[in-house]
Amino acid sequence: MKVITHRIGNKINGEGMLLSQRELQLNEQTTEELKDLFLSSFKSDETYQFYSDSYLSNNDVYRSVSAIFENPETFLFESESIAKTLFDAAENPRIAGGELFVVLFESEKPENNQIGIFKTEKRESILKFSYANDVLEIEKDQGVSLNKIDKAALIYNTGKETGYVISAVDNNKNGDVYYWFEDFLHIKQREDDYFHTNELLMVFKDYITKQLPQEYEVTKVDQVNFLKSSLTYFMEKEQFDFDEFTNEIFSDESVIESFAEFKTDYEHNMQANISEEFEINTAAVKKVKRHFKSVIKLDKNFQIHIHGDKKLLEQGEDEKGKFYQLYFQKEQ
Repeated sequence: MKVITHRIGNKINGEGMLLSQRELQLNEQTTEELKDLFLSSFKSDETYQFYSDSYLSNNDVYRSVSAIFENPETFLFESESIAKTLFDAAENPRIAGGELFVVLFESEKPENNQIGIFKTEKRESILKFSYANDVLEIEKDQGVSLNKIDKAALIYNTGKETGYVISAVDNNKNGDVYYWFEDFLHIKQREDDYFHTNELLMVFKDYITKQLPQEYEVTKVDQVNFLKSSLTYFMEKEQFDFDEFTNEIFSDESVIESFAEFKTDYEHNMQANISEEFEINTAAVKKVKRHFKSVIKLDKNFQIHIHGDKKLLEQGEDEKGKFYQLYFQKEQ
Protein backbone atom coordinates (compact mmCIF):
# COMPACT_ATOMS: atom_id res chain seq x y z
CA MET A 1 0.00 0.00 0.00
CA LYS A 2 1.46 3.35 -1.08
CA VAL A 3 0.37 6.36 0.99
CA ILE A 4 1.15 10.04 0.67
CA THR A 5 -0.44 12.88 2.59
CA HIS A 6 -0.72 16.60 1.87
CA ARG A 7 -2.07 19.45 4.00
CA ILE A 8 -4.92 21.29 2.25
CA GLY A 9 -6.09 24.64 3.57
CA ASN A 10 -9.06 26.77 2.55
CA LYS A 11 -7.93 29.29 -0.07
CA ILE A 12 -10.97 31.51 0.60
CA ASN A 13 -9.71 31.99 4.16
CA GLY A 14 -6.17 32.69 3.00
CA GLU A 15 -4.87 29.27 4.04
CA GLY A 16 -2.17 27.58 2.02
CA MET A 17 -1.24 24.09 0.96
CA LEU A 18 1.68 21.88 2.05
CA LEU A 19 2.76 19.15 -0.36
CA SER A 20 4.78 16.15 0.79
CA GLN A 21 7.76 15.24 -1.36
CA ARG A 22 7.77 11.51 -0.60
CA GLU A 23 5.52 8.66 0.41
CA LEU A 24 4.89 7.83 4.07
CA GLN A 25 7.16 5.15 5.53
CA LEU A 26 4.81 3.08 7.69
CA ASN A 27 5.36 0.08 9.92
CA GLU A 28 3.10 -2.94 9.59
CA GLN A 29 0.79 -2.02 12.49
CA THR A 30 0.21 1.55 11.31
CA THR A 31 -0.37 0.31 7.77
CA GLU A 32 -3.09 -2.06 8.95
CA GLU A 33 -4.73 0.59 11.15
CA LEU A 34 -4.82 3.09 8.30
CA LYS A 35 -6.10 0.45 5.89
CA ASP A 36 -8.94 -0.39 8.28
CA LEU A 37 -9.75 3.32 8.69
CA PHE A 38 -9.80 3.92 4.94
CA LEU A 39 -11.74 0.86 3.81
CA SER A 40 -14.29 0.87 6.65
CA SER A 41 -15.56 4.23 5.38
CA PHE A 42 -17.83 2.68 2.76
CA LYS A 43 -21.13 1.34 4.12
CA SER A 44 -23.35 1.64 1.04
CA ASP A 45 -23.53 -0.37 -2.19
CA GLU A 46 -24.21 2.87 -4.06
CA THR A 47 -21.57 3.51 -6.72
CA TYR A 48 -20.54 6.55 -8.76
CA GLN A 49 -18.57 7.45 -11.88
CA PHE A 50 -16.49 10.41 -13.02
CA TYR A 51 -18.11 12.67 -15.59
CA SER A 52 -17.41 15.90 -17.43
CA ASP A 53 -19.59 18.47 -19.14
CA SER A 54 -17.34 18.05 -22.19
CA TYR A 55 -14.79 15.25 -22.55
CA LEU A 56 -14.15 12.81 -19.70
CA SER A 57 -10.42 13.49 -19.99
CA ASN A 58 -11.15 17.07 -18.88
CA ASN A 59 -12.06 15.79 -15.42
CA ASP A 60 -8.89 16.52 -13.44
CA VAL A 61 -9.21 13.73 -10.86
CA TYR A 62 -10.17 11.20 -13.54
CA ARG A 63 -7.07 12.15 -15.50
CA SER A 64 -4.82 11.76 -12.44
CA VAL A 65 -6.14 8.36 -11.32
CA SER A 66 -5.96 7.10 -14.92
CA ALA A 67 -2.29 8.03 -15.02
CA ILE A 68 -1.60 6.23 -11.73
CA PHE A 69 -3.41 3.09 -12.87
CA GLU A 70 -1.43 3.08 -16.10
CA ASN A 71 1.91 3.82 -14.45
CA PRO A 72 2.22 3.62 -10.63
CA GLU A 73 5.55 5.46 -10.88
CA THR A 74 3.54 8.67 -11.41
CA PHE A 75 1.94 8.26 -7.95
CA LEU A 76 3.79 11.13 -6.26
CA PHE A 77 3.35 13.59 -9.14
CA GLU A 78 -0.34 12.80 -9.63
CA SER A 79 -1.05 12.95 -5.89
CA GLU A 80 0.15 16.57 -6.03
CA SER A 81 -2.20 17.22 -8.96
CA ILE A 82 -5.09 15.75 -6.95
CA ALA A 83 -4.12 17.94 -3.97
CA LYS A 84 -4.12 21.08 -6.14
CA THR A 85 -7.53 20.16 -7.58
CA LEU A 86 -8.92 19.75 -4.05
CA PHE A 87 -7.38 23.07 -2.97
CA ASP A 88 -8.96 24.87 -5.92
CA ALA A 89 -12.36 23.26 -5.23
CA ALA A 90 -12.91 25.18 -1.98
CA GLU A 91 -15.34 28.01 -2.77
CA ASN A 92 -16.94 28.24 0.67
CA PRO A 93 -15.25 29.74 3.77
CA ARG A 94 -16.96 27.11 5.98
CA ILE A 95 -15.05 24.24 4.34
CA ALA A 96 -12.51 22.98 6.85
CA GLY A 97 -8.89 22.46 5.98
CA GLY A 98 -7.35 19.08 6.65
CA GLU A 99 -5.06 16.28 5.58
CA LEU A 100 -5.45 14.68 2.17
CA PHE A 101 -4.43 11.05 1.86
CA VAL A 102 -3.85 9.59 -1.60
CA VAL A 103 -3.49 5.82 -1.43
CA LEU A 104 -2.63 3.16 -3.98
CA PHE A 105 -3.90 -0.26 -2.94
CA GLU A 106 -1.75 -2.58 -5.01
CA SER A 107 -2.73 -6.11 -6.00
CA GLU A 108 -0.89 -8.96 -7.69
CA LYS A 109 -2.86 -8.14 -10.82
CA PRO A 110 -2.72 -4.44 -11.86
CA GLU A 111 -6.33 -4.58 -13.04
CA ASN A 112 -7.34 -5.19 -9.41
CA ASN A 113 -5.54 -2.10 -8.10
CA GLN A 114 -7.57 0.56 -6.31
CA ILE A 115 -6.91 4.23 -5.61
CA GLY A 116 -8.20 5.87 -2.46
CA ILE A 117 -8.63 9.60 -1.88
CA PHE A 118 -9.39 10.54 1.73
CA LYS A 119 -9.61 13.77 3.70
CA THR A 120 -9.58 14.29 7.47
CA GLU A 121 -11.09 17.51 8.83
CA LYS A 122 -12.48 17.08 12.35
CA ARG A 123 -10.16 17.15 15.32
CA GLU A 124 -10.79 15.38 18.63
CA SER A 125 -9.36 16.26 22.02
CA ILE A 126 -7.06 13.62 23.47
CA LEU A 127 -5.06 13.31 26.69
CA LYS A 128 -1.37 12.44 26.45
CA PHE A 129 0.50 10.99 29.42
CA SER A 130 4.23 11.09 30.04
CA TYR A 131 6.30 9.89 32.97
CA ALA A 132 9.38 11.85 34.04
CA ASN A 133 11.14 12.56 37.34
CA ASP A 134 8.81 10.23 39.25
CA VAL A 135 5.76 12.22 38.10
CA LEU A 136 3.04 11.21 35.65
CA GLU A 137 2.33 14.29 33.54
CA ILE A 138 -0.85 14.90 31.57
CA GLU A 139 -1.25 17.09 28.51
CA LYS A 140 -4.22 17.90 26.28
CA ASP A 141 -3.75 17.59 22.53
CA GLN A 142 -5.71 17.45 19.29
CA GLY A 143 -5.81 14.46 16.94
CA VAL A 144 -7.74 12.62 14.25
CA SER A 145 -9.97 9.69 15.18
CA LEU A 146 -9.22 6.24 13.80
CA ASN A 147 -12.93 5.39 13.90
CA LYS A 148 -14.30 7.38 10.97
CA ILE A 149 -12.86 9.44 8.14
CA ASP A 150 -14.58 12.64 7.03
CA LYS A 151 -14.43 12.32 3.26
CA ALA A 152 -13.54 9.33 1.14
CA ALA A 153 -13.50 7.99 -2.41
CA LEU A 154 -12.31 4.59 -3.62
CA ILE A 155 -11.75 4.19 -7.36
CA TYR A 156 -11.75 0.68 -8.81
CA ASN A 157 -9.66 -0.05 -11.90
CA THR A 158 -12.64 -1.01 -14.03
CA GLY A 159 -14.97 0.81 -16.42
CA LYS A 160 -12.41 3.45 -17.42
CA GLU A 161 -14.32 4.37 -20.59
CA THR A 162 -17.41 5.35 -18.59
CA GLY A 163 -15.64 7.04 -15.66
CA TYR A 164 -14.58 4.05 -13.52
CA VAL A 165 -16.56 2.52 -10.65
CA ILE A 166 -16.32 4.59 -7.47
CA SER A 167 -17.45 4.29 -3.87
CA ALA A 168 -17.70 7.67 -2.16
CA VAL A 169 -18.87 9.18 1.11
CA ASP A 170 -18.97 12.61 2.75
CA ASN A 171 -19.46 12.45 6.53
CA ASN A 172 -18.78 16.14 7.15
CA LYS A 173 -20.43 18.42 4.62
CA ASN A 174 -19.39 21.68 6.37
CA GLY A 175 -22.52 23.39 5.11
CA ASP A 176 -21.45 22.70 1.50
CA VAL A 177 -23.01 19.58 -0.04
CA TYR A 178 -21.30 20.11 -3.42
CA TYR A 179 -17.66 20.41 -2.36
CA TRP A 180 -16.56 16.75 -2.30
CA PHE A 181 -18.83 15.06 -4.84
CA GLU A 182 -19.32 17.82 -7.39
CA ASP A 183 -16.69 20.56 -7.13
CA PHE A 184 -13.76 18.23 -6.43
CA LEU A 185 -14.43 14.70 -7.69
CA HIS A 186 -17.09 15.66 -10.23
CA ILE A 187 -18.92 12.32 -9.94
CA LYS A 188 -22.49 11.16 -10.39
CA GLN A 189 -24.32 8.01 -9.39
CA ARG A 190 -23.92 5.08 -11.76
CA GLU A 191 -27.15 3.91 -13.35
CA ASP A 192 -26.66 0.28 -12.33
CA ASP A 193 -29.06 -2.27 -10.78
CA TYR A 194 -28.70 -0.63 -7.36
CA PHE A 195 -29.65 2.73 -8.86
CA HIS A 196 -32.67 1.40 -10.78
CA THR A 197 -33.98 -0.59 -7.79
CA ASN A 198 -33.62 2.33 -5.41
CA GLU A 199 -35.06 4.94 -7.77
CA LEU A 200 -38.06 2.86 -8.88
CA LEU A 201 -39.08 2.12 -5.30
CA MET A 202 -38.71 5.75 -4.21
CA VAL A 203 -40.68 6.99 -7.24
CA PHE A 204 -43.39 4.44 -6.43
CA LYS A 205 -43.48 5.60 -2.79
CA ASP A 206 -43.84 9.25 -3.84
CA TYR A 207 -46.61 8.34 -6.25
CA ILE A 208 -48.58 6.34 -3.67
CA THR A 209 -48.25 8.89 -0.86
CA LYS A 210 -48.53 12.13 -2.86
CA GLN A 211 -49.99 11.76 -6.35
CA LEU A 212 -52.44 8.85 -6.07
CA PRO A 213 -54.64 10.52 -3.37
CA GLN A 214 -54.98 13.59 -5.62
CA GLU A 215 -56.35 11.57 -8.54
CA TYR A 216 -58.28 8.75 -6.88
CA GLU A 217 -60.24 8.04 -3.72
CA VAL A 218 -57.85 5.94 -1.67
CA THR A 219 -57.65 5.37 2.07
CA LYS A 220 -54.53 5.27 4.20
CA VAL A 221 -55.07 1.51 4.42
CA ASP A 222 -55.02 1.30 0.61
CA GLN A 223 -51.79 3.28 0.49
CA VAL A 224 -50.11 1.08 3.10
CA ASN A 225 -51.14 -2.04 1.19
CA PHE A 226 -49.83 -0.69 -2.11
CA LEU A 227 -46.46 -0.03 -0.44
CA LYS A 228 -46.43 -3.48 1.17
CA SER A 229 -47.30 -5.17 -2.11
CA SER A 230 -44.48 -3.38 -3.91
CA LEU A 231 -41.95 -4.51 -1.30
CA THR A 232 -43.25 -8.07 -1.51
CA TYR A 233 -42.72 -8.01 -5.28
CA PHE A 234 -39.16 -6.73 -4.93
CA MET A 235 -38.28 -9.22 -2.19
CA GLU A 236 -39.71 -12.24 -4.01
CA LYS A 237 -38.55 -11.50 -7.56
CA GLU A 238 -35.04 -11.52 -9.00
CA GLN A 239 -35.88 -9.52 -12.13
CA PHE A 240 -38.01 -6.38 -12.37
CA ASP A 241 -40.42 -5.95 -15.25
CA PHE A 242 -42.42 -2.71 -15.32
CA ASP A 243 -45.51 -4.12 -17.04
CA GLU A 244 -45.61 -7.16 -14.77
CA PHE A 245 -45.10 -5.02 -11.66
CA THR A 246 -47.77 -2.43 -12.43
CA ASN A 247 -50.36 -5.01 -13.46
CA GLU A 248 -49.70 -7.03 -10.33
CA ILE A 249 -49.88 -4.04 -7.99
CA PHE A 250 -52.61 -1.90 -9.56
CA SER A 251 -54.57 -4.00 -12.10
CA ASP A 252 -56.47 -0.78 -13.00
CA GLU A 253 -55.30 0.49 -16.42
CA SER A 254 -55.94 4.16 -15.63
CA VAL A 255 -53.83 3.97 -12.45
CA ILE A 256 -51.07 2.20 -14.39
CA GLU A 257 -51.03 5.01 -16.97
CA SER A 258 -51.04 7.61 -14.20
CA PHE A 259 -48.02 6.01 -12.51
CA ALA A 260 -46.17 5.70 -15.84
CA GLU A 261 -46.69 9.43 -16.47
CA PHE A 262 -45.53 10.24 -12.93
CA LYS A 263 -42.35 8.19 -13.49
CA THR A 264 -41.69 9.94 -16.82
CA ASP A 265 -42.10 13.38 -15.22
CA TYR A 266 -39.72 12.38 -12.43
CA GLU A 267 -37.09 11.21 -14.93
CA HIS A 268 -37.39 14.47 -16.86
CA ASN A 269 -37.09 16.62 -13.73
CA MET A 270 -34.17 14.63 -12.31
CA GLN A 271 -32.47 14.07 -15.69
CA ALA A 272 -32.36 10.34 -14.96
CA ASN A 273 -33.45 7.23 -16.80
CA ILE A 274 -35.00 4.45 -14.71
CA SER A 275 -34.98 1.21 -16.66
CA GLU A 276 -38.18 -0.81 -17.04
CA GLU A 277 -36.27 -4.09 -16.85
CA PHE A 278 -33.39 -4.77 -14.46
CA GLU A 279 -32.00 -7.23 -11.95
CA ILE A 280 -33.34 -6.40 -8.49
CA ASN A 281 -30.61 -5.35 -6.05
CA THR A 282 -31.33 -6.75 -2.59
CA ALA A 283 -29.13 -4.19 -0.82
CA ALA A 284 -31.15 -1.34 -2.35
CA VAL A 285 -34.43 -3.01 -1.33
CA LYS A 286 -33.16 -3.37 2.24
CA LYS A 287 -32.19 0.31 2.33
CA VAL A 288 -35.49 1.61 0.90
CA LYS A 289 -37.57 -0.72 3.08
CA ARG A 290 -36.79 1.50 6.08
CA HIS A 291 -38.70 4.34 4.42
CA PHE A 292 -41.82 2.28 3.69
CA LYS A 293 -44.01 2.65 6.76
CA SER A 294 -46.98 0.34 7.40
CA VAL A 295 -48.30 2.64 10.12
CA ILE A 296 -51.46 4.76 10.24
CA LYS A 297 -51.30 7.55 12.83
CA LEU A 298 -54.61 8.65 14.36
CA ASP A 299 -54.25 12.14 15.79
CA LYS A 300 -51.73 11.84 18.65
CA ASN A 301 -53.55 9.02 20.39
CA PHE A 302 -53.09 5.81 18.40
CA GLN A 303 -50.98 4.10 15.77
CA ILE A 304 -52.20 1.16 13.69
CA HIS A 305 -49.49 -1.15 12.34
CA ILE A 306 -50.76 -3.10 9.35
CA HIS A 307 -49.06 -6.42 8.65
CA GLY A 308 -51.83 -8.65 7.37
CA ASP A 309 -55.15 -8.80 5.50
CA LYS A 310 -56.72 -5.37 5.01
CA LYS A 311 -60.17 -7.04 4.99
CA LEU A 312 -59.84 -7.35 8.77
CA LEU A 313 -59.76 -3.57 9.03
CA GLU A 314 -62.81 -1.39 8.30
CA GLN A 315 -63.07 2.38 8.34
CA GLY A 316 -66.22 4.31 9.17
CA GLU A 317 -67.72 7.49 10.55
CA ASP A 318 -70.63 8.21 12.92
CA GLU A 319 -71.85 11.06 15.10
CA LYS A 320 -68.83 10.62 17.39
CA GLY A 321 -66.33 10.91 14.58
CA LYS A 322 -64.17 8.75 12.36
CA PHE A 323 -63.23 5.23 13.47
CA TYR A 324 -61.50 1.99 12.50
CA GLN A 325 -63.03 -1.39 13.23
CA LEU A 326 -60.62 -4.32 13.69
CA TYR A 327 -61.36 -8.05 13.48
CA PHE A 328 -59.09 -10.57 15.19
CA GLN A 329 -59.09 -14.09 16.61
CA LYS A 330 -56.55 -13.88 19.42
CA GLU A 331 -55.44 -11.08 21.72
CA GLN A 332 -51.87 -11.11 23.00
